Amino acid sequence: MVDPVLVAKAAATLLTNEKARKGVGWAIAAILSPVIVVVALLCVLGSGAVSHNISAAQLCFQGGEIPADVPAEYRVCIEQTRASFAELDEIIADIQSNMDEGNSLDPIRVKAVFFSLYFGGEAPPLAQFAHCFASSETRTETVTEKDEDGNEIEVERIYNVFVPIEDMAKVYANLAASLGVEITEEQKTNADSVYNLIKYGYPAAGGGSFDGADVPYVGADGFCSPVGANWRNIVTSEFGGRIDPITGQRDGHTGMDLAVPTGTPVRAALPGTVRVAKYDSSYGYYVTIGHENGLLTLYGHNSRLLVRPGQTVQAGDVISLSGSTGRSTGPHLHFEVRVNGQRTNPRYYLP
Repeated sequence: MVDPVLVAKAAATLLTNEKARKGVGWAIAAILSPVIVVVALLCVLGSGAVSHNISAAQLCFQGGEIPADVPAEYRVCIEQTRASFAELDEIIADIQSNMDEGNSLDPIRVKAVFFSLYFGGEAPPLAQFAHCFASSETRTETVTEKDEDGNEIEVERIYNVFVPIEDMAKVYANLAASLGVEITEEQKTNADSVYNLIKYGYPAAGGGSFDGADVPYVGADGFCSPVGANWRNIVTSEFGGRIDPITGQRDGHTGMDLAVPTGTPVRAALPGTVRVAKYDSSYGYYVTIGHENGLLTLYGHNSRLLVRPGQTVQAGDVISLSGSTGRSTGPHLHFEVRVNGQRTNPRYYLP
């Protein structure tokens, strides 16, 4: 499915050009590997700053300017995928016009599978591809018509409708049969990752999460747990005095540590505006959000930041993925609450 000429050129670029390796990261390497989407999905296309933390998938789905230092061949892949997405949108709309009210295809799901299978390769007939996500059913209904004498009569009408296929195993079976492609479990997982990134803001967890972290957990006062309903069970270090895990000396602790696997989605506690989203030698990759009434929350030691300064977020929005960056001894989230600049115990606020 992948163009061998593109592979050769991309390989040469990466192996001989240090600036290209830094500028494009491992995005080009995605084309060289069967794990095409996982790498392209998680890498950055810019300098590493939050504002450049845009994956190939996001560029294809969400548009925007392609970074200037992206090699021409890779730029072509993104532009071709965008064109295919535009055509798929029209085809999906046509299919949905022949569905019963209340039924619809999920355009993100259709395009996520397309991205996983065909990014960097030759696209299949797009109408044939899209129709693999729906089945055709013949139905009957009774309608009232008038006969030649003007009398109302009931007649049976036969019509066809499309029905979305909810079972992805059936969708993949349709794709294999219709397009003659062999779809690997790896590609299916990649498609799920793309779908979650675009729809929810973070890739499929794949083990990098724990029970309760996949949905927002919001208290009666509107305060959302940054890591889900089970936060009480994963507190490893409370606010206040403690033995520093690195120095072994007793010291103050400015927040609460919550032990979560790397890659767990971290959610905004309240509506607000992102103040900081950057790397710090102590906090690692961290985010601060300013809220009303002098309240500020901080989320530290992340593996990846998904927001940028100035961005408006709502309670429960995924703002980062947890990790162990900065001054850390293992994967966890360091969570702080500050009121008018003064750090306070997060337990007073968590639901």
